Amino acid sequence: MRITGNTVLITGASMGIGAATAAEFAKHGAKVLLVARSADKLDAVARAIVDAGGAASAHPADISTVNGVAAVLDEIRRDHGTPDVLVNNAGAGRFRFIEETDMTEFAEMAALPYLAAGYFTTGLIPDMLRRGSGHIVNVNSPVSRVVWPSAAGYAASRWALRGLTEALRADLRGTGVRVTEVIPGEVASQYFVNNPGSTERLPKIAKLLPRLTPEQVATRLVRAVATNRKEVIFPMLLRALTTTARLAPGIVNGVVRAGGARRA
Repeated sequence: MRITGNTVLITGASMGIGAATAAEFAKHGAKVLLVARSADKLDAVARAIVDAGGAASAHPADISTVNGVAAVLDEIRRDHGTPDVLVNNAGAGRFRFIEETDMTEFAEMAALPYLAAGYFTTGLIPDMLRRGSGHIVNVNSPVSRVVWPSAAGYAASRWALRGLTEALRADLRGTGVRVTEVIPGEVASQYFVNNPGSTERLPKIAKLLPRLTPEQVATRLVRAVATNRKEVIFPMLLRALTTTARLAPGIVNGVVRAGGARRA
C-alpha cells in the first residue's frame, strides 16, 4: 500500500481503534503521531511501535478544548511539519436517554468526537491546502445513520461529525485534500468496560452483527486511505442496513427503535 513516508496524526491513540490504527500505519512505513489525554498509555503505545521497528511519537493533550488542540498542533508542526493524514478517532459518550443527560455531559459528548475533529481539521486544513495534498479520516458510529433509543447526546455528536464530513467533501473537492469516513459496527474495546450498561442499550439487531476487533477496523481504515475510499461501512450486514435506511428510513428506524432500550 502507498503509505511509506507519510506522517499520520491519530487522535484517541492510547487504546482501542486508535492504538491499533497507529500500529497498522507504522507497519506500512508511516510515521505516526499519537495524541490522547493519557501520557502513560500513549507512551506505552509509542514504545511498542518503536520496538517493532516503526516510527512513533507521543503527544499528550486535552483535545476537548481549542487551546489544547492549538498547543499540540504547534508542537507537532514544530517537530514534524504538517501531517499528511489526520485520523479523527477520539470519541466519548455514554448511551443515555435525554432526561438522564445533564448539560455538562452533553457538552462533553459534543466535544468528543465532533468539536475535537473540527478543531484539528480547521487547524491543519490551511497548510494542507497550501501544500495541495492531505487526507482527513473521520471515524464515526452507526448511530450517525440509524438512531436508537437511549443515545440522544451520543447520536447528536455523531450526526454532527457526519455533517462535518459531508461539508468537507463539498469544500475540498478538487483541492488535493481527500476525505474518508469509516463506520465500523460494534468493536470489542474499553468503551463498554468504561461505560457499564451500554451493551444492554444497543438495539437487538446489533446482536446479529459480528463484533469487530480494533485490529480489523485498523486494517480497513489504512486500506481506505491507501485506496482513497470515500466511505467504508462494515461488516456487510451493517452496510446493508445503512443502505436500506437511506432508501426506506421509516422501516429501518421502526425495527431499530422497536428493539431498543426502554426507560426504567
